[in-house]
Amino acid sequence: MNERPRLTVLSGPSGVGKSTVVAHMRKEHPEVWLSVSATTRKPRPGEQHGVHYFFVTDEEMDKLIANGELLEWAEFAGNRYGTPRAAVLERLENGEPVLLEIDLQGARQVRESMTDAQLVFLAPPSWEELVRRLTGRGTEPPEVIERRLEAARTELAAEPEFDVTLVNTSVEDVASELLALMDVV
Repeated sequence: MNERPRLTVLSGPSGVGKSTVVAHMRKEHPEVWLSVSATTRKPRPGEQHGVHYFFVTDEEMDKLIANGELLEWAEFAGNRYGTPRAAVLERLENGEPVLLEIDLQGARQVRESMTDAQLVFLAPPSWEELVRRLTGRGTEPPEVIERRLEAARTELAAEPEFDVTLVNTSVEDVASELLALMDVV
């Protein structure tokens, strides 16, 4: 058995394309295990329990947090999200490459609890491009967009805390670079 793979954490500002990169990567390499988060948010149409999220009640989330069963957790837009610890450790013990796609707050918590984790920062090609992506969705009111931009400034400032930075100029290129970092290719 080769040595246990490192946990890889992908983070970066909202709108940078994290989920697009991860979806592309997993289409090519389904053996990369993407952790499924627990959330107190209600399912959106088409979302399945255990596939997209583990949908839990506030009480269940309180228990997970109190019992130390989450590797990280955060509150976002009035809902809580967290990464179940046991599933991540089990996959790593089995020698499977594990990827977490989480926010800055979560990445900092993982760094504290799993010091050997590899933290990867996904950066936009430019601030202008990030603004375009965040405003281009056209689905949110201006105050929500302003909050996202403010959060993005904070998240971009945290880049030096990460082990590696990848610039999202091309989804295919970033997915390949991420796989290489994870020793999958």
